[in-house]
Amino acid sequence: MDNALAFYAISIIVPGLTIALAVIGGAAAQGKAAAAAFEAMARQPEAQGGINSSLILSLALIESLAIYALAVALIILFANPFISYILP
Repeated sequence: MDNALAFYAISIIVPGLTIALAVIGGAAAQGKAAAAAFEAMARQPEAQGGINSSLILSLALIESLAIYALAVALIILFANPFISYILP
């Protein structure tokens, strides 16, 4: 297989795997955080306001990691910075 062809194949496969792993990890982390927050609210209903705001902040930070992975995947897919090493 030609080096350029292998490079293009890897440049297509890696962003897909990056997005898949980021989504799986983000979904697992969000589910775990939400379950822990709901359990804490069930134990102490008077602390619901603080727990709720902490939950929303943590969910936003977890989601931002998936968005960063999407940005990196799009850069690799469409504006690959390593292409100058392959092309003559």
